[in-house]
Amino acid sequence: MDNSVIIKGNNHGITVILDSKMEYSKLKDRVAQKFKDSSKFLGAAPVVLGFEGRPLLPEQEKELLDIITESCDLRVVCLVDTNEARDKQYEKTLNERLMELAGASGTFYKGNLRSGQAVTFETSVVILGDVNPGASVTSTGNVIVLGALKGQVFAGAGGNEKAFVFAIDMAPVMIRIAGYLARSCDKTDKEEMKKMQIAFLENGQVCLESLNKRVWNDITL
Repeated sequence: MDNSVIIKGNNHGITVILDSKMEYSKLKDRVAQKFKDSSKFLGAAPVVLGFEGRPLLPEQEKELLDIITESCDLRVVCLVDTNEARDKQYEKTLNERLMELAGASGTFYKGNLRSGQAVTFETSVVILGDVNPGASVTSTGNVIVLGALKGQVFAGAGGNEKAFVFAIDMAPVMIRIAGYLARSCDKTDKEEMKKMQIAFLENGQVCLESLNKRVWNDITL
């Protein structure tokens, strides 16, 4: 059995244990193959990921992270140090950032929403999972989906025209913000839809754009 790369689940995500003696160029290939073979099992959830077993240069960590995201459908939202004290700090920082995105009174919902499920929040909400076709999310504030958004979403449900919708994989059936509605286009480019995107109101229309510094600076949390 080849144990040069071991994928191990932990309380906050996934730890990748790497062989300490294998040549790095060969190890990269093993990482790619391991995650390809495990792709169906791992699914497409957002995860926190860390490396153990050998020291890695920052550029090596980035290269391995790119290999992993290309080899499976996991969405790595944070890369952490496996040192316990620093890991706790990374977890704290990640949670604080998510709460900042959701707003001071934001709510977390952990799990995938399946067809027929409908959830409503009186605050902004961070969904730690997918919103599948036939599911719907309604929020008086912002809706942030750390996964795939393929169902219906209603943000700013009380008239908040500054509300926004963000998803790692944006492919909704319908987006509504305050009193404005937009439906998906059947001919939308599939590769484009897999990008992190944000929906917001501009001049009375629901706009959908890839997340970048300019767009982010224009959004009011």
